[in-house]
Formats: sequence, C-alpha cells, structure tokens
Amino acid sequence: MSNEGRLRNEPSSSDVIQMRSVSKRYRVYYEKSENIKYLIINLLKGKRDRYRDVWALRDVALSVSRGETLGIVGENGSGKSTLLKLLCRILLADEGHVEVSGRVATLLELGSGFSMELSGRKNIFMNASILGLSRREARGRLDEIISFSELGDFINAPIKSYSSGMLVRLGFAVAINVEADIFLIDEILAVGDERFQKKCLDRIRGMQRQGKTIALVSHNMDIIREFCSRAILLSKGRLMADGRPDAVIEAYRQVQRSNVR
Repeated sequence: MSNEGRLRNEPSSSDVIQMRSVSKRYRVYYEKSENIKYLIINLLKGKRDRYRDVWALRDVALSVSRGETLGIVGENGSGKSTLLKLLCRILLADEGHVEVSGRVATLLELGSGFSMELSGRKNIFMNASILGLSRREARGRLDEIISFSELGDFINAPIKSYSSGMLVRLGFAVAINVEADIFLIDEILAVGDERFQKKCLDRIRGMQRQGKTIALVSHNMDIIREFCSRAILLSKGRLMADGRPDAVIEAYRQVQRSNVR
C-alpha cells in the first residue's frame, strides 16, 4: 500500500465512516457428499466439524471523510459487498470496530427489501420504511419516486413480474429520495438501458454537489475514474491499495493479470 493510502486511513474529525481492524467470517457447511478429504482429516484430528470458515474481510482499516465519493474495486469474491453490508448494519463484524455517523441510504442488491408478491407501489412504502422514511414522508415523495422509476402502469403490478432492470429502477428511485448523509451503492448501474444509467449518474452528480458521502462499488473503471475522488482495492478480503482512482485501477489490473497466470 502506498504512503498516501496509509495516511488516508488515519482517523480525522471529518470522518463519517471508520473501520478499525475489521474482519468478517462466513461459516460454510459441507454437504454430506462434499469433500471427503476434509471429513477424513477432521476425523483423524478428532474433530467432527462439518463446516469451514471463510474470511470475507481480514483486518480492514478504512476512514472516509464527509463529502467523499469512494470507489470500491476488486474481483468477484474480494469482499466489496460484505464491506458495504457492514457499513449499513446488515452484517456485524466478527472482529474490529465499525462506526458510521449519519443517516445511511443503501442500494446493495436487486430486489433487496422488496416483497415479490406486492405491487411496486406497496413496495415503495415498505422499502422507504426500511430506509428510515415515515409513511407520511414516503407519501409526500411518492410521485417523484414513481416518475423517476419510469414504471408507468407497472407500478401497480406485483414486482415478481418485473425485469431486473425494472427492479433496479424502482430500488434506485426509492433510495435517492431518502434524505440521507451517506449513500452505499453496489453495482446497480450494471443493469438498465443507457439512457436510464445516464439519468442515475446525473443524480449521483447532484448528490455530490450537495456534499453527500458516497461509497460506490463498480466493475466499470470509467465510472470509478470519473466519479470518485478516491478508490480502494480489495483482494481476497484484504485492503491492498487506497488512493487516487487511477493508481488504484492500475493496482487492480495488476491483480487481475497475476490471477490469470
């Protein structure tokens, strides 16, 4: 990691996100027929464990200042989504400390927080309440949410009939209408047509002008380069680089090249 990255990880009075030595573990249970080798090894050791521990994050230290747009890059399985879920308290760290100051709005996964049997309209109210809006506040923003989503008459149809692009449009429309200080966005711009993606990016620019703090996961390096004031690289759960987007993108490409060999 560069010296710049180490300095950026030092706490500051302007920080709204702090992670100190954070690790997150998942326990993966074996199927009965899975990997006889592990079963035999454990039996020889006198163990009867039918699971193994997988560390999604290991000893991550990260500080983010108010108003920053942080890009998070890394290969699939590197811990990017786990990091965001720790920030919004969907997950709790197994080790270390996570502190987030301010109201958080999240858009992490397609359909997260939605009920597939309910209509888009009813899901707006349900998802808005998860994000901290009262029913009265959600009702006051309902027209704007529906207009941004561009779902038209589909807003009254069960969302189990929606395409993945329609789900993204609805989820994004709800999330950006929350009066939040921090926005956590996970690869949602990978779905949807080009015009709607541009519309979402324009809204993100507006959030930046308002001084919002944004953590953005994306595999699109052009978006990271254009929108982020800073970026980090995760690889196998560890923070490998932290600094200017161009430098972090190059480090990411080096990781990709080494993994191909």
